[in-house]
Amino acid sequence: MADKRRARDSQQAETERLSRWEKWKRTSSKSLKKALSEVKGLSSYLVLWRRDIRSIEGKFGTGIQSYFSFLRFLVLLNFIIFILMFSFVVLPTIISTFGLFNSTIAYIPPKNIDIICTIYKPSGNKGLVYFYTYLKDLLSGTGFLEVTSLFYGYYSIDAVWISIMRYNLPLAYLLATFAYLALSFLWIIKRSVEGFKHNLVHDSDPFQSYCNKVFAGWDFCITDPNAARLKHCSLQYELQMDLQEEKLKQKIAERRTEEKLRIYSLRIFINIIVIAILSGCFYSIYRVTVFSQESSNDIGNANSQVNLLVQYLPSMVITLANFIAPLIFTFLIKFEEYTPAFEIKLTLLRCVFVRLANIGVLLFSLWSQISDCGSDKCKPCGYNYKLYPCWESDVGQEMYKLMIFDFIVILAVALFVDFPRKLLVTHCSWKLVRWFGDKEFAISDSVLEIIYGQTICFIGTFFSPLLPAIATIKYFIIFYVKKIVLIHTRKPAARPVRASSSNFFFLVVLLIGLLLAFVPVGFSIARIPSSKACGPFRNFNTSWEVIPDTILQFPTGLQQFLFGISSEAFAVPFFVILCIIMFYVIALARAHKRVVEQLREQLVLESRDKMFLIRKITEAQK
Repeated sequence: MADKRRARDSQQAETERLSRWEKWKRTSSKSLKKALSEVKGLSSYLVLWRRDIRSIEGKFGTGIQSYFSFLRFLVLLNFIIFILMFSFVVLPTIISTFGLFNSTIAYIPPKNIDIICTIYKPSGNKGLVYFYTYLKDLLSGTGFLEVTSLFYGYYSIDAVWISIMRYNLPLAYLLATFAYLALSFLWIIKRSVEGFKHNLVHDSDPFQSYCNKVFAGWDFCITDPNAARLKHCSLQYELQMDLQEEKLKQKIAERRTEEKLRIYSLRIFINIIVIAILSGCFYSIYRVTVFSQESSNDIGNANSQVNLLVQYLPSMVITLANFIAPLIFTFLIKFEEYTPAFEIKLTLLRCVFVRLANIGVLLFSLWSQISDCGSDKCKPCGYNYKLYPCWESDVGQEMYKLMIFDFIVILAVALFVDFPRKLLVTHCSWKLVRWFGDKEFAISDSVLEIIYGQTICFIGTFFSPLLPAIATIKYFIIFYVKKIVLIHTRKPAARPVRASSSNFFFLVVLLIGLLLAFVPVGFSIARIPSSKACGPFRNFNTSWEVIPDTILQFPTGLQQFLFGISSEAFAVPFFVILCIIMFYVIALARAHKRVVEQLREQLVLESRDKMFLIRKITEAQK
């Protein structure tokens, strides 16, 4: 106490010697820190679904909580993307269309373009229309929706004049696309770094994994007695699985040559079956997409009720493939005799590949139709202008239909499968019904569902700028649907996943989906000729040409600088410097790893020395 009193007295004496300005600065700094701390505390109450996610965490553990936190992240990500696209693309178009803020629209007449390429007649509804037609248009993105700001074809403006300021809409459209892709990439990388560190520490030493389960495996967020009992069982199950995995590894090490040949032959055969299944899925999607596009453009079938079913055929086949293929993969992997952990990883990898590759095959099918230049179909315009006068809007409609159908399937499964099953299990005493029992909440399958939808959003935002708004509403509703399904119809998994590892897995799969989205979006921007009848890039050969066209309007010095940093003379040395930095970082990481290994060896030696000393002391006492 005397020391504290002396420290306080010396601090007061030091404060008295300060000038008024220094006293004011110190007081202001303390007040600002206190205010920021209070604001931070209050802002925690404004976090979306904070109480709901904590309740889920308390009843079902951190593994399931990580899924709902990931769903919240996707809601925020899509909302930010929507704000970005709305602010720089949709809002200037609306302002100019209605003449707000003394704004006008600037149209540039097409140059060196065949007049036949500029013909585009959207199938907007005119006159008296039946309710069914509106419903069909709402589900398929055609009719009245085709001529709204939802799709690319609506933004057929070259520039917007607001007072004396010229707003270059084509450039803004392209830069907004690059911005949302870059923002998503950086945000996902930032969130995944922490999970990678946890996984790196966890997987570095198997003995450490056992110690973590025994001494630090309990989830103190659990408050429900049933969830606590389930956590006890799951820890016991994890330890049993680890011991079985060690026995299996020992058995694998003791295999004879004949057994290895048999297992490798069986794995090759099973992988051939897997490739055949994937090929069948891809070919079915390709044929169905070609048939759907050809039938949808048939004028005689344009108003028939069958047309809606034909338009949704690709979405139905993709959903069916996403449902059947994982079941087959789960059945086949049992015969490959892998370790349990590797079985889960390989099955998830195959399921991820199937879901994301199906989207790629759909886009490939669409572009094969768009670029189908047989019999000189593409000669005037560079693309199949007869079937696709505004091909970007057609691609946007396909992404829109995939998004809507995926949402309908999730709601239908919850309403017509999960709840009836729960009612049957609860109120029916038949042995067959009891055999099914309560279904576990499959975190991995649920995550793959929403990542599949998010990949569609990443790809489709360029072709449908308001698609992120639909995705935001979709995931907002899915949160409550999944919460109700979890609480009333599901039980936690017998082997729940760790929150840190699951978060890292979710983000890695989402990153794979984003990287997949780079390919079709980049190919559409740089390679495929832009539509000459609609959109902001109709006066350019490709969407990318707006960049060099804008640079040519800059001063000569700035032009030379920009063309210089994009030339090979700058790119090659820059790449070499990056490689040197990368090799340096890798060497530094290896050196740190060696130091860590040496420190671990020293700790082991020190523990042995202590045991030796304790044994000697014990012997001396006797």
